[in-house]
Amino acid sequence: MKRAVAIVTLLTLAACGADGEPKPPQVHQRQQPSVTEPGVTVSGSAEFGVVRNF
Repeated sequence: MKRAVAIVTLLTLAACGADGEPKPPQVHQRQQPSVTEPGVTVSGSAEFGVVRNF
C-alpha cells in the first residue's frame, strides 16, 4: 500500500510542469464594437412551474 501511495505521489509531482516553465498569459487588445451593431441586445424566454398528475 505504501508503494502505491509513493508511486501515485511521484507521478503527480512528475506531471507538474511537464510542458516546461510557466508562461504569463498573453495580453489581448480590447475589441472595438462594430459600427453596424451598437448597444446590447438580450432576448429569450423562461418558464417555471410545478406539474402534478393524479
